[in-house]
Amino acid sequence: MIREKRRLPLLALKWAAIVLSVGALGGLTGTAFRAAVEYVTGVREAHPWVLWLLPAVGVLIALCYRMTGMENHGTDDVLVAARSGTGVPALLAPMIFLATVLTHFAGGSAGREGAALQLGGGIGNRIGRLLRLDEGGMRVITLCGMSAVFAALFGTPVTAAVFVVESATVGALCYSGLLPALGAALAACGVSGLFGYSLQHYTVTAFPELTAGTLGASAAVAAACGLLSIVFCIALRKGGAWLKKAVKNSALRAAAGGVLLIGLTYLVGSQDYNGAGEAVIRRAIGGDAAPAAFALKLLFTVLTITAGFKGGEIVPCFFIGSTLGCVLAPLLGLPASFGASLGLIAFFCGAVNCPIASIVLSAELFGAQGIVLYALASAVSYVISGNYSLYAAQILVSSKFDLKTENLAAK
Repeated sequence: MIREKRRLPLLALKWAAIVLSVGALGGLTGTAFRAAVEYVTGVREAHPWVLWLLPAVGVLIALCYRMTGMENHGTDDVLVAARSGTGVPALLAPMIFLATVLTHFAGGSAGREGAALQLGGGIGNRIGRLLRLDEGGMRVITLCGMSAVFAALFGTPVTAAVFVVESATVGALCYSGLLPALGAALAACGVSGLFGYSLQHYTVTAFPELTAGTLGASAAVAAACGLLSIVFCIALRKGGAWLKKAVKNSALRAAAGGVLLIGLTYLVGSQDYNGAGEAVIRRAIGGDAAPAAFALKLLFTVLTITAGFKGGEIVPCFFIGSTLGCVLAPLLGLPASFGASLGLIAFFCGAVNCPIASIVLSAELFGAQGIVLYALASAVSYVISGNYSLYAAQILVSSKFDLKTENLAAK
């Protein structure tokens, strides 16, 4: 026992060095990726004709993934590694970096978190292999990498740490990974701050008073977001399977998807639904959103991801949830700005099954003033969304409807 106690300071120093190293490297990677995405987005917005390159870019991405053998690999590999300590393909990180930047350049409707988790998980996993860590150490260092790049990209360090320990296995938090993941996230945010990137924040223009009426209205918005998150998850899963059967060649499938996205963009008459859509999210939080914006973003994102373009679904979730909430809230007597923020949190929670991370996210993005209503929205959406998830590898180890412990594969 005495020998074990003597080892604790050395073990703590060792893991502090590992966590800070992974956090710094994740911060540099996340900052470089964020800068690249912002740059190519600026190019596309300045030159709208770039949208016509979508089919060619889709073919390029498909061929690159086929030649590197990465066609059937993605965020699910990282979630499995975070849960079991298994390896992550070495080419996963560079491929998702390149493919996501290309997707944003050409105008595919995608986010960045898929790349963040894959980049971070790949970095952490690779460092763990070099250090010859055991299975438990590999799980923790993979979580650290995921948290670091996520924090550098989104500017929400506490959410990043809670999200990665909550997302792989719903209903069983990996508490041992929380402190290392938080340390890596804070280190990554420190690095990104050196390059001028600050913590993410939105300004909600009006918060409602806490009454029985606002509780009911908030629950109703959350329920709508939870139900729509099921539609989103089913459309991504079933739509992808259907497209693969209908068009077996991945390059041809991506080209066809690119053509359809161009047609939809010109039919809508706006490029608001291409790329991540950060400007639309900010307008919605400000209280302004088109009535059909949430449905159009859902359609654009499903087509982009199922056709084979790369990125993530979380920023599109923010878009869909905020615009839906902005439209529904005034009908229920809530301020549009607050409704948008509530919808963002509720839809995110319904899609990823992470209620604790959702509540933390609300505080980091909007402040703690509406925390009770955000917590209610997270809880309602979490239950309403059932066993559906954006991630096929996500495991639900406890039922959402009773206290039984069981293994439920996310649909």
